[in-house]
Amino acid sequence: MAEEKTGHKGEGHRGRLRERFLASGLEGFHDYEVIELLLTLGTPRKDCKEQAKAALKRFKTLQGVIEAPAEQLQKIKGIGQKNLFSIQFVHAVAERYLKKRLIKKDPIRSSKELFDYLYHSLRDKKREIFKVVFLDAQNRILTIETLFEGTLTASSVYPREVVQAALKHHAAALFLVHNHPSGEPRPSREDTLLTRQLIHACRVMGITVHEHLIIGDNTYFSFADQGYIAEMNREYETQQTA
Repeated sequence: MAEEKTGHKGEGHRGRLRERFLASGLEGFHDYEVIELLLTLGTPRKDCKEQAKAALKRFKTLQGVIEAPAEQLQKIKGIGQKNLFSIQFVHAVAERYLKKRLIKKDPIRSSKELFDYLYHSLRDKKREIFKVVFLDAQNRILTIETLFEGTLTASSVYPREVVQAALKHHAAALFLVHNHPSGEPRPSREDTLLTRQLIHACRVMGITVHEHLIIGDNTYFSFADQGYIAEMNREYETQQTA
């Protein structure tokens, strides 16, 4: 009987959370309550408040919980495969929504805007991921692709394949983005050499590289902001007139 009362009480609590959301969205919700509702999507008859609080304590923020690796989430007592589905599904939907929202919309105007969009998809990756953002002549996003995945310390990126992908998408310009799993975004010598190779290869085909962003732990390094992109373009132009 005690178990039935607990279940009824839990259902009433979840019902009130749902009613609050339907009435005024997430205004006034604590982060643990948002996580609790996500967890209960997978186990609607189970009280998930303690699991939600434990997840928030372990991963610090709502964003940290949603982006946490599955194996880490499952280390929290009471979080299983059904709960994971809810969190991972919401994460995937949000990522697709953000991508679709950016396609053909207003141009990204700063390295910070680019970082804000791509950080959640590259954070905590154990391997280097190299993404290319393909742009039209008005610098609106055509599409975003992951072209290469590397080791913990390096990524094998081939300029020819980047150019081929740009031509396939009829791109006029590109943003290059990759992560450093170490969390330190400062470019290595190889990163700088690669950026120069890609800028020069793209210039041959009439394609402009606007940015190469390296994403670290809640921070980034912008080749454009630091003047590298402009300098490498000047190098290319000097070579053409020599």
